[in-house]
Amino acid sequence: MNGKICMITGANSGIGKATALGLAKLGATVIMVCRNKSRGETALAETKEKSGNENLDLMMVDLASQESVRQLVKDFEERYRHLHVLINNAGTYFTKRQVTVDGIEATFAVNYLTRFLLTNLLLRTLKNSSPARIINVAGAYHSKGAIDFDDLQKKKDYDGAGANNQSKLADILCTYELARRLKGTGVTVNCLHPGAVATNLVEKDPNYPSLLKFLYKLFKPFLKSPEKGAETSIYLASSPEVEGVTGKYFVDKKESKSSKESYDESISKRLWEVSAKLTKIYESGIERDADS
Repeated sequence: MNGKICMITGANSGIGKATALGLAKLGATVIMVCRNKSRGETALAETKEKSGNENLDLMMVDLASQESVRQLVKDFEERYRHLHVLINNAGTYFTKRQVTVDGIEATFAVNYLTRFLLTNLLLRTLKNSSPARIINVAGAYHSKGAIDFDDLQKKKDYDGAGANNQSKLADILCTYELARRLKGTGVTVNCLHPGAVATNLVEKDPNYPSLLKFLYKLFKPFLKSPEKGAETSIYLASSPEVEGVTGKYFVDKKESKSSKESYDESISKRLWEVSAKLTKIYESGIERDADS
């Protein structure tokens, strides 16, 4: 990975931090994108020390804000001319319905919509850096999700698990749609399920109910470590085995099948158009079709 520039969101802890360390050890230039500056600086220093790689950078973003995502891209373009790997890793979970500064339901916004925006804003740079790779960290619970176009933002009957499952399905649908749009550009797009991973999201996040936290502590010894959970992300970002492979879903570094609904092109195309309107990417001068 020498000479390769990689951007990872949610890189201050858990799978994101482990992914950053793994790619840094392979010699990549790693841009660690975080929301909390002090935690990001701590993670940056630890990653430099453990990897022996000084080519690491920290950039800030609040994925609950589309303006913040646009500022991240602006800051990135002022420092770098190329991007070879984009890993959309950051995610969240809300047991109670919350709305972002853009008026978007927070789970849908953070887990999917601002990923969509970030990826589209970086497409031109990724194309100019080809071969390049986009990797979306999703999850197995997408199979329990459904895209409710009549109530995408869960205004009627909000359920934390339902909102999360919908956002994960949206990630996979968008992965497949973008892969079709990027055909022939040299930019590949894949998604993955990292497995059941022991991270600090449940224990430290006040949004999780006490019962869930108790159950998490009970089963934590049986969960994957963040390092094991990061293996598929690192594999998709660096392995020559997946050079040119696109529009696929991976589990444990192996191609797998996602849910039946995730392959429905009519849903993915409609979701793309809705997402484009919610993020105003067409008004921003982003090409209407990613492969145009």
